[in-house]
Amino acid sequence: MMFERGITTVFHMSPETWRRHANPYSVWTRIVTVLPVLILAFWSRKWVGWWSLIPIVVALLWMWLNPRVFPPPKSTYNWSSKAVLGERVWINRKNVSIPAHHRILPHILSGISFAGLCFVVWGIVAYFLWPIYLGLALGYLGKLWFVDRMVWLYEEMKDATPEYRSWLYEKEEN
Repeated sequence: MMFERGITTVFHMSPETWRRHANPYSVWTRIVTVLPVLILAFWSRKWVGWWSLIPIVVALLWMWLNPRVFPPPKSTYNWSSKAVLGERVWINRKNVSIPAHHRILPHILSGISFAGLCFVVWGIVAYFLWPIYLGLALGYLGKLWFVDRMVWLYEEMKDATPEYRSWLYEKEEN
């Protein structure tokens, strides 16, 4: 739990930032761009040397900016928004208890994602493609399954507190 809170602190995830991150554009652009861009940026050190720091910094900056650049969604009644809401519930599990069947698997899935990251790092350092592909597969498998689990967690916890319930909304069109 300390790890998730640490990430939240590093990324300065205020309630407003969380609302913006619940935008499906934020979720999907982050999923499909951050890791591949970072891999390419680190791999590029072979071709451009120290200039590779520019795309690395750009990718890291995008990782930080992404939850902030999109407006709050018009509706949170969608899979990707509920995934973000579930992550908030997961991070808050010390304060509001979650069902027992949600307590173990997210840790296992995070471990699978971490194992994938280890393969990616190995592939980048050694300039081997197969560990990168294996790492991407493991990383995305673990992350997307984790995210799907967060949707399930939110669905079960949305009525646990008035705050959680308030995160689910649909704005009316003018």
